[in-house]
Amino acid sequence: MQGYNPHLRPAEHDSDVVNVSLKLTLTNLISLVSTGLCDGVWQPLPLQQWCDYRLRWDPRDYGGLWVLRVPSTMVWQPDIVLENNVDGVFEVALYCNVLVSPDGCVYWLPPAIFRSSCPVSVTYFPFDWQNCSLIFQSQTYSTNEINLQLSQEDGQTIEWIFIDPEAFTGNQNGEWAIRHRPAKMLLDETAPAEEAGHQKVVFYLLIQRKPLFYVINIIAPCVLISSVAILIYFLPAKAGGQKCTVAINVLLAQTVFLFLVAKKVPETSQAVPLISKYLTFLLVVTILIVVNAVVVLNVSLRSPHTHSMARGPCTSLQVFLRLLPQLLRMHVRPLAPVAVQDARPWLQNGSSSGCPITAGEEVALCLPRSELLFRQHQHNGLVRAALEKLGKSPEWCGSLKQAAPAIQACVEACNLIARARHQQTHFDSGNKEWFLVGRVLDRVCFLAMLSLFVCGTAGIFLMAHYNRVPSLPFPGDPRSYLPSSD
Repeated sequence: MQGYNPHLRPAEHDSDVVNVSLKLTLTNLISLVSTGLCDGVWQPLPLQQWCDYRLRWDPRDYGGLWVLRVPSTMVWQPDIVLENNVDGVFEVALYCNVLVSPDGCVYWLPPAIFRSSCPVSVTYFPFDWQNCSLIFQSQTYSTNEINLQLSQEDGQTIEWIFIDPEAFTGNQNGEWAIRHRPAKMLLDETAPAEEAGHQKVVFYLLIQRKPLFYVINIIAPCVLISSVAILIYFLPAKAGGQKCTVAINVLLAQTVFLFLVAKKVPETSQAVPLISKYLTFLLVVTILIVVNAVVVLNVSLRSPHTHSMARGPCTSLQVFLRLLPQLLRMHVRPLAPVAVQDARPWLQNGSSSGCPITAGEEVALCLPRSELLFRQHQHNGLVRAALEKLGKSPEWCGSLKQAAPAIQACVEACNLIARARHQQTHFDSGNKEWFLVGRVLDRVCFLAMLSLFVCGTAGIFLMAHYNRVPSLPFPGDPRSYLPSSD
């Protein structure tokens, strides 16, 4: 090594270009942090090979010495560094010895831990895959001085990242799996050949995230919690208070759960992760369920005193009590119309074709409880005795004004009771109609929310299903960039 200058490029002539071969052996994928940029920690072994004419010797002159090991600082180096490092450390972890062969070829395999950065897309997180690359270039020499190229073995160019099965521990990484590992030599046409950045050797790593952790700890609990919100539709329609309580409790549980999983989601504003879309979707579904419970409770507690229901062939009564129950296969008993005849006309004029007892019997047919007031042969008292004396003569039916004042008072009292019972029955019938409308509306909301929940969940996860790693590393390039044995 006497007279050897490690700062001079090993070129016999100034116009000669030194060929530098590069090969990358990956031993471990330590970690990868998904933020705005993908911060990957790798443990590769970059093999650098070049020939230095000043280091040639004849093994016969040195006792059959075929390999010479010298410190790497004593020989010339092409100054190849990782361009896209994230921590600003360009040096290797250990400057180990270089191996020099008799023909002057130098082999240098320094161990290193590289922290690279590359753009990351979190659109399909946690069902995403990333393209993280390691870009190597000479920091000092241009294309006119050195020629970067991929290593060759047995006449084959090593166009991939080499992985030794015995030394590689990346399979123990529980979050990422390597799908493709091609390598390419690139020339930057925008940079002049006199600059160091004109030529680069790029090692691509297409890695796919293992989503099992996020499915078990985030997605599955959210789906189960939202399923509880769907179950509130199995409560009666009139139990609106309990339904609102359960829905609000589920909403609070989802809110607390979102705070707990916030640290697991990438913090970026470039895109909304798929898991965030799904959590927001579940939150919106739960809020809609709360709104539905409030609306159904409001409809179920309505009465004829506060709201009137339109009646006709194409009104809400026909839609909610006739059409929708048939479509939803709900058993809703139709309510009979309530009608009553007032006996007061017979007290005012004598032109009537019937008698008050007949009118009373019609009231009894519509009002079962009023039978106790109008059945003639089951009640004793002043009214029955007086009516038996009067009979059903046309004269009595012609004018009740000539009857005794006691009879008129009794008939008026009966009519008053009949009207009161009719009003009460009409009020109860109106309440039942609104309650039935609430039941039908509750069933419609249940089917709508169930369809929204199932279709939304399926749609979001189908997006993740189609986001797969391509079968080939480069579109349009049929080569797999793998050794023939793989």
